[in-house]
Amino acid sequence: MELPKNKLPLQSLFARCKNVCLNTTSKKQEKMKKQVSVAFMVFGLLFTVCLIVSNIVEQKLIQIGPIEATAGLLIFPISYIINDLIAEVWGYRKVRLIIWNGFLMNFLVVIIFRLSIWAPGSVNFTPEHQSAFEMILGNTERMVGASFVAFLFGAFLNAFVMSKMKIMQRGRGFSIRAIVSTLVGEGADSIVFFTLAFSGIIPINALIMLILTQTAMKTGYEIIALPLTNFLVKWVKKHEETDVYDTGISYNPLKIKDL
Repeated sequence: MELPKNKLPLQSLFARCKNVCLNTTSKKQEKMKKQVSVAFMVFGLLFTVCLIVSNIVEQKLIQIGPIEATAGLLIFPISYIINDLIAEVWGYRKVRLIIWNGFLMNFLVVIIFRLSIWAPGSVNFTPEHQSAFEMILGNTERMVGASFVAFLFGAFLNAFVMSKMKIMQRGRGFSIRAIVSTLVGEGADSIVFFTLAFSGIIPINALIMLILTQTAMKTGYEIIALPLTNFLVKWVKKHEETDVYDTGISYNPLKIKDL
């Protein structure tokens, strides 16, 4: 009759051990959610590089058939493709982190450029050198401000549309949401940038044409790159064993710590 009495402490001990193991596992899983993989880090760095370099080469005007555009058109749309990829694989919360990181790094680069321009040149750095240096790296405050605001509007709208459409489409039709999100994001970026940067400087008709042309060309870039984007998305999902659906999350752009 003593055996049943001894059973209770053993069952209680096993139950406690089970709870401890479950709690430990749960904590590890929560910690893993806040960690980033090598692939995520690489795409995040590439996103930031494309953003910074596009702002530098933006100074050069290039000819694409009958259309005159800036050299930034060659690079900047890649940041939207990466935005799509990260939002599709890792979700809105992760792409939100990448957007703010890109914004802050770009801001840091602008400060470094300003300090470099203001620093006195040596005797070997002639006024001609200084003039060329300022022309490439010395955007006006209005241009810089317009670029920063436009980037935030466009990038967050792109990620938001990707996230919402993925849930609505139940994961199917990546190509459609990639095009739609780019059209919305690039459109917002162009509207905000050209309005803030050139309003009152160039005629309204020319301003509207610039907005439409830039949006159409950048969206066309996305469409041309879709086969590569599709391949990368499928490969990363398989490699990372990750396919996030943003159900029940906050889309507040300022909730950076919510990973």
